[in-house]
Amino acid sequence: MNTSEFARGWRILLLALAGAATTASVTLLYSLGTLVLPLQKAFGWSRPDLQIAISFMSGGVVVASQLAGWANLRWGLRRMALISLAALALTLFAITLIPSAIGWLYLLYFLAPITGTGITFVTWTQLVSQWFDRRRGLALALVLCGSGLSAAILPPLLGWAIERWDWRAAFIVLGGLPLVLTWPLALLWFRASPDAGATPQKAAAAGQPCVAGPSDFRTAVRSRRFWTLNVALTLVVSAIVGMVTNTVPLLRDIGLSATEAGSVFGSFGIALIAGRVIAGWLIDRVWAPGVAAVALAMPAIGCLMLSSAGPASPSWLLVLAVCLVGVGTGAEFDMSAYLVSRYFGLEHYGRLFGIHLGLITAGSMLAPLMYAAMYQASGGYGPLLAYSTTCCVIGPALLLTLGRMPRVGNLKLA
Repeated sequence: MNTSEFARGWRILLLALAGAATTASVTLLYSLGTLVLPLQKAFGWSRPDLQIAISFMSGGVVVASQLAGWANLRWGLRRMALISLAALALTLFAITLIPSAIGWLYLLYFLAPITGTGITFVTWTQLVSQWFDRRRGLALALVLCGSGLSAAILPPLLGWAIERWDWRAAFIVLGGLPLVLTWPLALLWFRASPDAGATPQKAAAAGQPCVAGPSDFRTAVRSRRFWTLNVALTLVVSAIVGMVTNTVPLLRDIGLSATEAGSVFGSFGIALIAGRVIAGWLIDRVWAPGVAAVALAMPAIGCLMLSSAGPASPSWLLVLAVCLVGVGTGAEFDMSAYLVSRYFGLEHYGRLFGIHLGLITAGSMLAPLMYAAMYQASGGYGPLLAYSTTCCVIGPALLLTLGRMPRVGNLKLA
């Protein structure tokens, strides 16, 4: 481990970890399960109607991802982050005032990521990439574990708040976290890089307005490598989303009880964190597309194992299959941030990663609709497993065509 990078950048890691844990796409996603019953009781909304709120939130993420790169370059990462943290908090507080029409909930779920444009994953991954070079993969992996922290902490915390007060208390907590936790850290510690200001992208990230020429961005966005990366990871993400949301029902159909299925799926979270950290450690040492291809192909093996599973299958086999899916899930996001930063540099990282994030988010929005249609047409999970297996073979194979990563200052985008 390059201790000098971590010694000088540990504050940035903590700030970005807090930012990743309190961004709208994470807190709204992992809080909905706890909020469904209280909102259903308070307003009479159905569970399927409440689930649609996540689709509106994902739409907001797509919009915010496109705005983030441009806004951060124009006004600076630090300024955008401080404004967005406050704006996101106000948006979440506003949910406590909604009337009984569910459209207001949809509207605010859509607006939350947009008001938090400056604190999307575009911002936090760029900040970390500017502070870490030799150990960028591991640093990104550690920061992106923030979503796992939220997944573990939010349900019991919000459950306590709802039980003590009511559903409004949950949104007060959700709005308070970025305002009370992340905003002070950003105010104190947000700095672009150890030598901020030497280049346009560092000046922008430092908070100094800067408008760079579009030529490199246009070349990158038209390059074969960029769209190979987009297609490969959108395929993998669409497969992973389907497995995450359908694994427990699939296990129930095999013959497991609700408790048994939950226990088997419990291994998913552990594998996700392990996959993220191990992959992050490896890509700092080995050719990153090769590591990504191996990690992201593991869900294909897990899907094949699940497709042949039955009531007589031993539990260890099911756990192994779920863990293989979890490893790929954990590796995907930090891989995408790392590969974009390495192949295309940091000057236009925000806009390029914003496009990439928008595409994979759109894929994750459409995937559940496709899986529902598959299940309705077939009455089983065979087509879903076949689709997921295919995507997790084709996507990783495409990554192997990216070629050698360019050296800094000698980026070849074709």
